[in-house]
Amino acid sequence: MTNILLACSAGMSTSLLVSKMEEAAEAKDMDVRIWAVAQDKAETEMEQADVLLIGPQMRFMKNKYSKAAEKIGIPLDVIDPVAYGRVDGEAVLNKALELMDQK
Repeated sequence: MTNILLACSAGMSTSLLVSKMEEAAEAKDMDVRIWAVAQDKAETEMEQADVLLIGPQMRFMKNKYSKAAEKIGIPLDVIDPVAYGRVDGEAVLNKALELMDQK
């Protein structure tokens, strides 16, 4: 199972994106767990994740999360603002998978 964590300001703005990513994963017959949390829970939750994607409104947190992610050994990046704005679950899912392949 692949575990994809999304972090956003309050953990709510990405809920629709999570649903769209789950639909895209189901269409690809993938076994994934995708969930979103608020920024204050991201560091503890990333211990269960294979990849962390940060909402574009939180790009300023990337350096902070990078240190924790490096210790755990997971890749992370900021979600593309266009894909985020369009709620393009397939594009964001593909980005997560690409990051994991580069690891």
